[in-house]
Amino acid sequence: MDVQDIKNRFGIIGGSPLLNRAIDIARQVAPTDMSVLITGESGSGKEVFSHIIHQMSTRKHGAFIAVNCGAIPEGTIDSELFGHEKGSFTGAHEARKGYFEVANGGTIFLDEVAELPLGTQARLLRILESGEYLRVGSSKVQKTDVRIVAATNVDVYNRVKSGKFREDLYYRLNTVPLRIPALHERKEDIYLLFRKFSADFSDKYRSPGIQLEPDAIQMLSNYSWPGNVRQLKNIAEQVCVLEKERNVTASALLNYIPNESGSNLPMAINGNNKEDFSERDILYKVLFDMKKDMMDLKKLVAEIIQNGGNTSHIVADNPHYINQLYQEIDQTLNHDSTLTIKKPSQNAPVDYNYTHEAEEVEESLSLIDKESDLIKKALKKHKGKRKFAAQELGISERTLYRKIKELNLN
Repeated sequence: MDVQDIKNRFGIIGGSPLLNRAIDIARQVAPTDMSVLITGESGSGKEVFSHIIHQMSTRKHGAFIAVNCGAIPEGTIDSELFGHEKGSFTGAHEARKGYFEVANGGTIFLDEVAELPLGTQARLLRILESGEYLRVGSSKVQKTDVRIVAATNVDVYNRVKSGKFREDLYYRLNTVPLRIPALHERKEDIYLLFRKFSADFSDKYRSPGIQLEPDAIQMLSNYSWPGNVRQLKNIAEQVCVLEKERNVTASALLNYIPNESGSNLPMAINGNNKEDFSERDILYKVLFDMKKDMMDLKKLVAEIIQNGGNTSHIVADNPHYINQLYQEIDQTLNHDSTLTIKKPSQNAPVDYNYTHEAEEVEESLSLIDKESDLIKKALKKHKGKRKFAAQELGISERTLYRKIKELNLN
């Protein structure tokens, strides 16, 4: 059976190369007993691929049980999966078979497998390795012959690194990785899917068919579809039921497509890089603020020069202004400045001493230099206490240690 035959049999719409590749992998792995880990965004159709694997395997006449691991409470999930003996816990009035016993000879689809508790993960690993398990409250070893197909919409390896998922179980489940493309990666399939869904709902509700104008088709293609195929199907049903005009324009379609904001950002920031992104963002802000302050200061000095050193008009407006100005100059200009200013008494003319003709010197905007200078100042301010220096800089203490080492700071 080729890819197109599988699409026809399981009602899969689309011709995306990524979709075809996923179907081909499912077709090849189905006749084996290898464990498969299906990954993909929520609503992308992971359960459909679990059915493909089961129906095209030698276990197709056995049971197929789909279990949503995230929907079962942690206290009862072991009982659901492995069964329990009578009296093993409060409410266990009789013995009960678990899913692995019921599905013996068939397939179990563990959806949202990353939500399993660590204790349950250990039990699952034993089944994968030896086919053995214990009912809750029993010491008798049970045997089962079940193929496990797992699925998740999160990065399991990140959970492994954070200690929330067993590494050995991850590699055991991930014998064959199968990634389902998100809908925004299959733009050529979006309109085909909408047509199929709208035709089905028109038949179901006995309403006239829906036709999309070109601008509405373009809007469908440009939307990010965070809910994937499930979201597209819901919107197609809403349009069929609620839209009075059967020729739907982009403006009419806007009433059904959520505004792209908040969680629908075009790029997600990886959790491991949040700290570096924040640090870089703060550094740029500091640099641009320093640049603005320097330009403002240069304008003020130029204004005093143009007035021949007469600051009476400034002092008249604000008697403390000139004192503040000289403090800012002392803090900002370094010893190599081409212009030195002697602070006069109030209402006295300013005495300018030029070492050479005043000229505007472009300041250095090197990120490394500025970063090094800021770290030195923060450490000096807090007398070498790196914890408080890191808080002053708006970064973690670990990042500060790394920066000190990279920049060879004492």
